[in-house]
Amino acid sequence: MTERRRLGRTSIEITPIGLGCWQFSGGHGFVGGFWEALSPEAVDEIVRVALAGGINWFDTAEAYGKGRSERALVRALAAAGRKDGDVVVATKWWPVLRTARSVRTTIGERLRCLDGFSIDLHQVHQPFSFSSVEAEMEAMADLVAARKTRAVGVSNFSAGQMRRAHAALEKRGIPLASNQVRYSLVHRRIESNGVLDAAKELGVTIIAYSPLGQGILSGRFHDDPALIRSRPGPRRHMSAFRASGLARTKPLVDEVRRIAAARAVTPSQVALNWLLHSHGETVVAIPGASRPRHAEEAAGAMGFRLAPEEMRRLEELSRPFR
Repeated sequence: MTERRRLGRTSIEITPIGLGCWQFSGGHGFVGGFWEALSPEAVDEIVRVALAGGINWFDTAEAYGKGRSERALVRALAAAGRKDGDVVVATKWWPVLRTARSVRTTIGERLRCLDGFSIDLHQVHQPFSFSSVEAEMEAMADLVAARKTRAVGVSNFSAGQMRRAHAALEKRGIPLASNQVRYSLVHRRIESNGVLDAAKELGVTIIAYSPLGQGILSGRFHDDPALIRSRPGPRRHMSAFRASGLARTKPLVDEVRRIAAARAVTPSQVALNWLLHSHGETVVAIPGASRPRHAEEAAGAMGFRLAPEEMRRLEELSRPFR
């Protein structure tokens, strides 16, 4: 049986790898337009392969195509024969240009989009809204009390914002389950800005998004720098994909590939495995998938464990990205 970890201090158990469903946005909106639109058949197969690989949880959001990702996910789960309670579903409320009142008024739409699947983890997607962190947590706690959601998380919150969210929820007898943040071998800032330390202190799970540096750690953009030009969305304009950015990450990626070759696994699996074991059970990861093989690869990252010396070498080479 695939390893399970507790989600923060809740009773929810998740596999170290979940499937990020940003790619299921249908290419709609600024957020969803980051990725190519996938056919329903492709989404169904990606989810089927993830489940077959042992993954038991899926992370989606209102902002991913204005509910399109949520609807695509539950359709695929149903096609795979899964029903409510068989998997863990996480989604997110979009706070920008809204107040905490919107948490309560939009929950019906989230539940409609999820079409019979419960919201196990409900997260605030960004720390920017017209309401305070405390007001948002009160609204999120109300949904837990009403049994419309099971647990509360945040995303992209600083250490200070996490502490405020934790304190507000604690008054209601509810733990802050998670903080979903960018974290990978090429983006280790949570180790130096207090977020990781606060998570460990408070018993909060770190959910790492973009755990492969949006593809950098696979090595394919080092092999073919021109590849980024054919990719949709704003990635082609990011400094990490320019010649100078690729040169900066090359020593690390070369070592990731060397370890992968020695172990007969893929570079992406090595990068994910480092995340899963670099801080005990605090960090889990949600790689996305635009092809079934990506989901298979992600699930396979749970099937081995890097040696201490391998972990040390990757830590040293990735230290400039803290």
